[in-house]
Amino acid sequence: MTLEPLTPQNTTIVLVDHAVGFANVLRSHDAAQHVNNVVGLAKTAVWYESGLVVTNGLPSKPSGPLYPQLLEVIGDHPVIERGGNFNAFLDERFARAVRETGRRKLAIAGVSTEGCVLQTVLGALREDYEVYLVVDASASVTGETHATAVQRMVQAGATPITWFSLAGEFTVDHRAPAAPHFQRLMREHVPTMAMGVQLYLATLHQAESIESPVTPPS
Repeated sequence: MTLEPLTPQNTTIVLVDHAVGFANVLRSHDAAQHVNNVVGLAKTAVWYESGLVVTNGLPSKPSGPLYPQLLEVIGDHPVIERGGNFNAFLDERFARAVRETGRRKLAIAGVSTEGCVLQTVLGALREDYEVYLVVDASASVTGETHATAVQRMVQAGATPITWFSLAGEFTVDHRAPAAPHFQRLMREHVPTMAMGVQLYLATLHQAESIESPVTPPS
């Protein structure tokens, strides 16, 4: 890991097997919160224009297609369909797509954490990519299997991050041109933080009203 900031220009977000069939068996995270985080991460890739590589198994397999909420965000972006590889880098089309982004930092998320995510992260490390594991946009069948897989990946050299912290790192400054993306992500996917901002603005408005009372017409 280096201390060079993650930016849209040097980072590719990789989404692995966020499929509806898997969502039915995930127990490490609340399903609604998990989907919320995955969609927030996908929007981060699309809105900030970072690299983006999306992969899934064949649609005829029990895992099925990608989450519809995710498909809505990525639109016509290519989805690389793999056969049976746990390590997506064993699929040449996937490996080529990652190479062609021209970015050496990968922010990887997916399901299940102890399966295709683990093996794809290890595959990326073997290819000398700088890997960041998006832990809250990944999930597993139990909390134990998720945590154990995360620990193994970190010990192997991956750095754990969360999706909204990645968006913040892409933004850099609340006055930056990309700041509206961050504010929109907050409103749509981090409602508790967004309500905190709304409370602050309401309090500020109330204070301004007290300091500048309206003089009634004579």
